[in-house]
Amino acid sequence: MKKNDLYKETKQSIVSYPGGILSFVLVLLASQSGQAQFINDGIIKVDDKTILSVYEPYVNKPSGGFTNDGIVYIFDNWSNNGEVLYSKNSEGQTFFNGKKVQTLEGRTTSNFHDVIFDSKSDTLVPFRLNQIITVNGKAEFINGIIEADKNSRVIFNENAIHSDASDLSFVDGKVEKIGNSMFEFPVGNDLYFRPTFHATDGIGDGSIYTAQYFHQNSDNLYKHASKEETILLINDKEYWNVTRDGGTDKIVLTLTLDSQTTPDEFLNVDSKLEVAIVRWDDVLLKWVKEKGAVSDPFPSTSKAGYSKLLTAEVSGYGIFTMALVNREIDDEEVVVYNAVSPNGDGVNDTFLIEGIKDFPDNSVEIYNRWGVKVYDAKSYNESDVMFRGYSDGRVTVNRGEKLPTGTYFYILRYNNGVQGKEKSGYLYINNQ
Repeated sequence: MKKNDLYKETKQSIVSYPGGILSFVLVLLASQSGQAQFINDGIIKVDDKTILSVYEPYVNKPSGGFTNDGIVYIFDNWSNNGEVLYSKNSEGQTFFNGKKVQTLEGRTTSNFHDVIFDSKSDTLVPFRLNQIITVNGKAEFINGIIEADKNSRVIFNENAIHSDASDLSFVDGKVEKIGNSMFEFPVGNDLYFRPTFHATDGIGDGSIYTAQYFHQNSDNLYKHASKEETILLINDKEYWNVTRDGGTDKIVLTLTLDSQTTPDEFLNVDSKLEVAIVRWDDVLLKWVKEKGAVSDPFPSTSKAGYSKLLTAEVSGYGIFTMALVNREIDDEEVVVYNAVSPNGDGVNDTFLIEGIKDFPDNSVEIYNRWGVKVYDAKSYNESDVMFRGYSDGRVTVNRGEKLPTGTYFYILRYNNGVQGKEKSGYLYINNQ
């Protein structure tokens, strides 16, 4: 008769139970196949001075509680149908370090403080996500793509961050961000990391946004033939789905472009044309233009797997991609000089918009690379109301703070007495 119940001890795996009693964990197994499993139907707490290594598939039953305030290494599959938590003020870290495909599944949410995805396989194998996980501190994407099914997602809570996302590791599925802090959505599809960037301008109460990238033709969803007349050619290789699931704040959205996924005509554009973000409008039932400006990526992300950025203030949410449109003919009412080097030498010390003094009914907004507004002024002119390379204050950018060197995005709106006009584009600040 085949023995179904096996018992095995983990390798140097110590946990702290309530009451402070240290004990080696006994792995209780009940497997018809005879494969060892770490089954928990009680309470486990890993304290801040403890390291726990789990070498067998971990199963958290509905009655099971798992609190990680220390360091936990998971080398096999993870199944959670109970509670997975961290304590208040915890900095607990959970590492997924398998040498084969690891599945993260379960009917309840796994709540991590820090989570590190670092597959130790000699080949590129994925993590299969079949549940919802939350990140409260930091997620590190080192090696291994997180393939999330349609009912799963990675949720970043307010102030949660991530690092190291690249073509080697990202979320192939939905990423949700709660709150208004600046954020790069670490999304991609197939073997391509293609994030979006944005933040919100309000206080962020109730703000929830979700993003997902598809290396697919959006014409299969919404026919490209149904579009505004100004749109000439829509990207037929990729699109993003960006939704606002809570809150009312508008966003400045940045999409990413790269030769591995983006058609060449959007990277090497004819001088008579320009690239703009376009969105499918569910009310108008056609693709609409959201404008946009193209720039080089940020120096810190030069190895992240994309080569260009496309930014625009968007008027709605849903399916986004990029399109070629006719370049707008610039008028001579105002001339924008898009370089600022506030070093006091009298050259480009301020953001000069020549002629704007003649149109005092105007506004200027400047956003950083994440879509965070760093400057906002009305009745901008060429003398006293001018941008000098410093922030005018926001939740995430301190008032009077010298802004770092880099590329920023501006929106100029003014009324010339006949009609309202809008210009947008990139502004380079050299604050060195």
